Amino acid sequence: MNRRELLKSYSLAAAGFGLAGGLASFADAEEVRARVNTASEPSGLRITDLRVVPMLGAMRSHVIRLDTNQGIHGYGEVRDGASPTYALMLKSRLLGENPCHVDRIFRKIKQFGGHGRQAGGVVAVEIACWDLAGKAWGVPCWLGQ
Repeated sequence: MNRRELLKSYSLAAAGFGLAGGLASFADAEEVRARVNTASEPSGLRITDLRVVPMLGAMRSHVIRLDTNQGIHGYGEVRDGASPTYALMLKSRLLGENPCHVDRIFRKIKQFGGHGRQAGGVVAVEIACWDLAGKAWGVPCWLGQ
Protein backbone atom coordinates (compact mmCIF):
# COMPACT_ATOMS: atom_id res chain seq x y z
CA MET A 1 0.00 0.00 0.00
CA ASN A 2 1.48 3.33 -0.98
CA ARG A 3 0.99 6.66 0.77
CA ARG A 4 -1.79 7.83 -1.57
CA GLU A 5 -3.84 4.65 -0.99
CA LEU A 6 -3.34 4.95 2.76
CA LEU A 7 -4.54 8.55 2.82
CA LYS A 8 -7.49 7.66 0.59
CA SER A 9 -8.55 4.87 2.96
CA TYR A 10 -8.27 7.22 5.93
CA SER A 11 -10.35 9.88 4.20
CA LEU A 12 -13.03 7.32 3.30
CA ALA A 13 -13.09 6.10 6.89
CA ALA A 14 -13.35 9.67 8.14
CA ALA A 15 -16.17 10.42 5.71
CA GLY A 16 -18.00 7.29 6.85
CA PHE A 17 -17.54 8.33 10.45
CA GLY A 18 -18.92 11.79 9.63
CA LEU A 19 -22.00 10.33 7.95
CA ALA A 20 -22.63 8.22 11.02
CA GLY A 21 -23.11 11.33 13.12
CA GLY A 22 -19.55 11.56 14.45
CA LEU A 23 -18.70 14.98 12.98
CA ALA A 24 -16.69 17.15 15.33
CA SER A 25 -18.48 20.17 16.62
CA PHE A 26 -17.19 23.72 16.55
CA ALA A 27 -16.46 23.45 20.28
CA ASP A 28 -14.30 20.36 19.66
CA ALA A 29 -12.34 22.18 16.98
CA GLU A 30 -11.79 25.17 19.28
CA GLU A 31 -10.60 22.87 22.06
CA VAL A 32 -7.99 21.36 19.72
CA ARG A 33 -6.89 24.82 18.51
CA ALA A 34 -6.44 25.92 22.13
CA ARG A 35 -3.76 23.24 22.57
CA VAL A 36 -1.77 24.30 19.49
CA ASN A 37 1.22 26.57 20.00
CA THR A 38 0.34 29.79 18.20
CA ALA A 39 3.51 31.59 19.27
CA SER A 40 5.22 30.49 16.10
CA GLU A 41 4.25 30.56 12.47
CA PRO A 42 5.53 27.29 10.97
CA SER A 43 5.40 28.55 7.39
CA GLY A 44 7.78 31.41 8.24
CA LEU A 45 10.15 29.34 10.40
CA ARG A 46 13.80 29.39 9.26
CA ILE A 47 17.00 27.86 10.63
CA THR A 48 19.44 30.59 11.65
CA ASP A 49 22.23 28.69 13.46
CA LEU A 50 23.60 25.26 14.37
CA ARG A 51 25.64 24.81 17.54
CA VAL A 52 27.36 21.76 19.04
CA VAL A 53 27.85 21.03 22.74
CA PRO A 54 29.83 18.08 24.15
CA MET A 55 28.03 15.96 26.74
CA LEU A 56 29.94 15.13 29.89
CA GLY A 57 30.10 11.55 31.08
CA ALA A 58 31.49 8.15 30.25
CA MET A 59 30.20 8.15 26.68
CA ARG A 60 31.69 10.54 24.17
CA SER A 61 28.69 12.25 22.66
CA HIS A 62 27.61 15.65 21.35
CA VAL A 63 24.27 17.42 21.16
CA ILE A 64 23.40 19.88 18.43
CA ARG A 65 20.99 22.78 18.74
CA LEU A 66 19.25 24.27 15.73
CA ASP A 67 18.18 27.87 16.36
CA THR A 68 15.38 29.56 14.41
CA ASN A 69 14.26 33.07 13.59
CA GLN A 70 11.25 32.63 15.90
CA GLY A 71 13.20 31.77 19.02
CA ILE A 72 12.47 28.05 19.23
CA HIS A 73 15.26 25.48 19.35
CA GLY A 74 15.51 21.85 18.29
CA TYR A 75 17.94 19.33 19.74
CA GLY A 76 19.53 16.20 18.29
CA GLU A 77 22.34 13.88 19.33
CA VAL A 78 25.36 13.08 17.18
CA ARG A 79 25.17 9.31 17.44
CA ASP A 80 27.72 6.55 17.88
CA GLY A 81 30.44 8.81 19.22
CA ALA A 82 30.90 10.43 15.82
CA SER A 83 32.81 13.66 15.47
CA PRO A 84 30.72 16.83 15.74
CA THR A 85 32.44 17.96 12.56
CA TYR A 86 29.99 15.78 10.62
CA ALA A 87 27.14 17.95 11.94
CA LEU A 88 28.96 21.27 11.62
CA MET A 89 29.77 20.71 7.95
CA LEU A 90 26.02 20.67 7.26
CA LYS A 91 25.45 24.14 8.72
CA SER A 92 25.86 26.04 5.45
CA ARG A 93 23.31 23.74 3.79
CA LEU A 94 20.74 24.26 6.56
CA LEU A 95 20.73 28.01 7.09
CA GLY A 96 17.52 29.58 5.78
CA GLU A 97 15.68 26.25 5.48
CA ASN A 98 12.28 25.64 7.08
CA PRO A 99 12.85 22.86 9.66
CA CYS A 100 9.22 21.73 9.31
CA HIS A 101 10.14 20.35 5.87
CA VAL A 102 12.06 17.47 7.42
CA ASP A 103 11.93 15.21 4.37
CA ARG A 104 13.20 17.95 2.07
CA ILE A 105 16.11 18.74 4.40
CA PHE A 106 16.94 15.05 4.81
CA ARG A 107 17.05 14.53 1.04
CA LYS A 108 19.39 17.52 0.80
CA ILE A 109 21.88 16.26 3.40
CA LYS A 110 21.62 12.45 3.27
CA GLN A 111 24.47 12.24 0.77
CA PHE A 112 26.80 13.35 3.60
CA GLY A 113 25.76 10.42 5.82
CA GLY A 114 26.51 6.78 5.39
CA HIS A 115 26.58 3.53 7.32
CA GLY A 116 29.49 4.50 9.54
CA ARG A 117 30.08 7.35 11.89
CA GLN A 118 29.59 9.91 9.11
CA ALA A 119 25.84 9.42 9.58
CA GLY A 120 26.05 10.92 13.08
CA GLY A 121 25.69 14.49 11.83
CA VAL A 122 22.82 13.76 9.43
CA VAL A 123 20.91 11.86 12.11
CA ALA A 124 21.40 14.66 14.63
CA VAL A 125 20.08 17.26 12.18
CA GLU A 126 17.07 15.11 11.28
CA ILE A 127 16.12 14.59 14.94
CA ALA A 128 16.58 18.31 15.67
CA CYS A 129 14.28 19.14 12.73
CA TRP A 130 11.62 16.74 14.05
CA ASP A 131 11.98 18.38 17.47
CA LEU A 132 11.53 21.83 15.93
CA ALA A 133 8.54 20.75 13.85
CA GLY A 134 6.88 19.29 16.94
CA LYS A 135 7.47 22.46 18.92
CA ALA A 136 6.23 24.68 16.08
CA TRP A 137 3.00 22.69 15.72
CA GLY A 138 2.53 22.19 19.46
CA VAL A 139 2.78 18.39 19.39
CA PRO A 140 5.62 16.28 20.81
CA CYS A 141 7.79 14.15 18.55
CA TRP A 142 8.38 11.55 21.28
CA LEU A 143 6.23 8.65 22.38
CA GLY A 144 5.06 8.55 25.96
CA GLN A 145 3.84 5.58 27.95
